[in-house]
Amino acid sequence: MTDAGKEGIDLESAWERIKQYDIVHIGKGKKVLTFSPDETNREEILKSAIGRSGNLRAPTIEIDKMLMIGYNDEMYQRVMD
Repeated sequence: MTDAGKEGIDLESAWERIKQYDIVHIGKGKKVLTFSPDETNREEILKSAIGRSGNLRAPTIEIDKMLMIGYNDEMYQRVMD
């Protein structure tokens, strides 16, 4: 696995990784976005998941078939409860 903080990721590589998961939660500021990745929401997911640096937002955490991208207290509380 690459270190998302050190290496940029192109959109196609990011999508190849993200689409493997059943559920993707993205913490973006005070918002939590939840997706079941497929081609219909690809653009929205990538727009939300990639930060200004061109990397996946940090932290990016995999739990079974769920991917959590970015940070939001509510998102972690919801998932951990």
